[in-house]
Amino acid sequence: MKKTCRVGNIVIGEGMPKVIVPIVGRSADEIVDKVNGFNFGIIDVVEWRVDFFEESHEIAKVLETLKNIRVLIGETPLIFTFRTIREGGEREIDIKEYSALNQAAARSGLADIIDIEIFSGDAVVQENIEVVHQAGKLVIASNHDFHQTPPESVLIERMIKMQDMGADISKIAVMPQTIADVIVLLSATNQMYERYADRPIVTMSMSPMGVISRLSGEVFGSSMTFGAVGQVSAPGQIPVEKLKNGMRILSESI
Repeated sequence: MKKTCRVGNIVIGEGMPKVIVPIVGRSADEIVDKVNGFNFGIIDVVEWRVDFFEESHEIAKVLETLKNIRVLIGETPLIFTFRTIREGGEREIDIKEYSALNQAAARSGLADIIDIEIFSGDAVVQENIEVVHQAGKLVIASNHDFHQTPPESVLIERMIKMQDMGADISKIAVMPQTIADVIVLLSATNQMYERYADRPIVTMSMSPMGVISRLSGEVFGSSMTFGAVGQVSAPGQIPVEKLKNGMRILSESI
């Protein structure tokens, strides 16, 4: 049996992939408006993309907004993510500032899961993972390639590295140039899940070409997927209602 992660009432790695909806507001007021538009009956997890927030350079403002988000979403699991420019994010950040932000979010107790980019430097990643775990929270180790789909062996190697460094969940997102690239991502997902994974994995092939990867996680082994309510945070995200319906059709078939 594959290892699962429990966050509140959600078990990641069991049953249908859990649907994550991102918050991508620029201001505190815009963030509140977006969250108020969520239908929590069909959302499993919320992700705050902090790099979109215009005051993300001020930790106090970030924590204040994080607290407001927590009040609005109640017990719904919350992922705290600052996506750097090099991995498709909205704002560059100094590595010390990046660590300070992630660690402050973990210690606040307001976020359940902290996203740590695996290629931030091994020492930085290790320190961040240790601090997050000491705070009693989970880590998603992530890697994003917005230009290409690396070979299957490379994708598997990266996810194994994430496990070896102690992340609770391993996440890979890549950009397909052809349908063959989508197949590479799906094959790597299945091989990782069947042969190497001892904890949940999350994979996706971005852009409209890769939509099948967002729907078929239960078949290939990906434990979570992203759906959109309004503005998307990555290419190829589809409305959460359509996403849920598509996954239900697949789940009932298998």
